[in-house]
This record gives sequence, structure tokens and C-alpha cells, in this order.
Amino acid sequence: MNYFVALSSTQDTAEQIEFFFSKANLVALFNKLCNWSVSLAAKIIMALIVWQIGKRLIIWMVKIIVKALGKSDLDVGVARFIGSITKFAGYAILILIVVGILGIPTASLITVFGSAALAVGMSLQGSLSNFAGGILLLIFKPFKIGDYIISGSCEGTVVSIELLYTKLHTIDNKIIMMPNGTLSNSNIINVGAEEVRRLDIQIGVGYQTDLSKAKALLMECLNRKEEIIKDKDVRVIVKSLDESCITLETRAWVANDKYWDTRFELLEEYKKIFDENGIEIPFNQLDVHITK
Repeated sequence: MNYFVALSSTQDTAEQIEFFFSKANLVALFNKLCNWSVSLAAKIIMALIVWQIGKRLIIWMVKIIVKALGKSDLDVGVARFIGSITKFAGYAILILIVVGILGIPTASLITVFGSAALAVGMSLQGSLSNFAGGILLLIFKPFKIGDYIISGSCEGTVVSIELLYTKLHTIDNKIIMMPNGTLSNSNIINVGAEEVRRLDIQIGVGYQTDLSKAKALLMECLNRKEEIIKDKDVRVIVKSLDESCITLETRAWVANDKYWDTRFELLEEYKKIFDENGIEIPFNQLDVHITK
């Protein structure tokens, strides 16, 4: 019985092999392969055409949006941010269209992307915090491009507000990349919000100094400085009585772009005029008295 079953199975296998290698079946398989290749090639060509056209349309659309927003009252940083979001969304839609043309089920692909996005989001919580911080900065506008800001130990002119970082340009020609998440949760001093800025400079004098003379000399420096705005309050005051000196403070107003140069120049002039008039600028020192 087992012998007849094995013989019948062998005959079926031989017939299947003979049918597979028959001329008619091989021609049919070849035709199917050609049709599949032509169909796949057509899909690939169509996908490439759609990709190239879609990419050009996205670039054109982003340029139009940024240009239109640039002519409005929106901040430059907001315009760039909206342009970046538009570009990202455009490419996401374009990828789904191309994948659909290639015949890959988009529903399952979106599910995979969603799971991957969740996993990536969990591992990139800091970056998501920076992204949210960037949105808050662009919505509430505590500063704009071109403003000089101070936050913590960092300060400089705002060059750009990106999705994750804000770029600052310091006065000594350095670039600081500040995370938007940290920046949005920190105290921000916007020095460049107004056109003028008060310049306060402290300088110490000895307790034996004639205060009236010292204050007059400092006021003389301020009055002959062209960068000082004369129609605003210009004062020289006694700031504090410290352990080893009397601290005087000069207060004057200057344009934002003249602040640092005027500060450095005044410090040098204060030192020179005090030296010329014999006014001592005390410094920390230790006097040792030896008694026998």
C-alpha cells in the first residue's frame, strides 16, 4: 500500500516538474515577469517624476510664503519658522504620495511611522522641549531678530530663531546657540527693545577724596562725550560707602549701537582724568604692621 502511494506521489511531482518547464508555462511566466517589470518600471518612473515636481513645488511654495510673510507685520523669525513647518509638512505629504504610487500600503506605513515617531519622541524629550520653546518664543515675541538680549551668562545680538535653537552673535564675534527650551524658561533681558540704553559705570575713590571735585571731573568727561544724549538725565551720584572706597556712579543715556564703545572709552577717560588730578582709585590691599 505504501509503495503505491509513494509511486503516485513521485508521478505527481514529475508531472509538476514537466508542466513547470513546459514551453507554454515558461512563456506565460516570462510574459508575467515582463508585465511586472514594465509595471514596476512605470511606477518608479512616475514616482521619480512626481518627486521632482513635488520638490520644486515645495521650494516654490515656501519661497512664496516666506516672501509674503516678510511683507507683513510678522517678525522675520516667525516667517522663517512658518516656512520651515511648511517645508516639513510638504515633504511628509510628498513622501506618502510617492510611496502610494509605488504600491506600498500607506496605512501600514503611517502606523509604522507613528510608532517610530513615538519611540523617537521618548528618546528626544530635550529636543521636543526645545521645539515647544521655539514655538512659545515666536508666539509671545520676548525678542526679535536684531535685538541684544541677556539670558543667564549669555548675551548677544539675536541672529536667528530656529526650531530648536536661537543663535546669538556676541560683541567679540562669537556665535552662541541657545536651546529654545532653556531660553523660554529663563529670565530674558531684552536690551535692544528700545533705541537708547542707560549707561551706568561705577568707580571707587578713597575716603580722603574731595567728592565734589571727583564728581565734577566725571561730569566733565560725560559732557564732552558726543555719544552721550544730552537732553536726557545725566548724573554722577554716590552709589555706596564700601569697606575700602566710596563708590561713585555715572548715569547717562546712549544709543544701543554706541553702548559698548562709549563704555570702554569712558572707563579709560575716568582713569586718566583722576590720575591727572591726583585722585586715588583704591584697590584691595593688605597692610602689615610689625611691632617689637
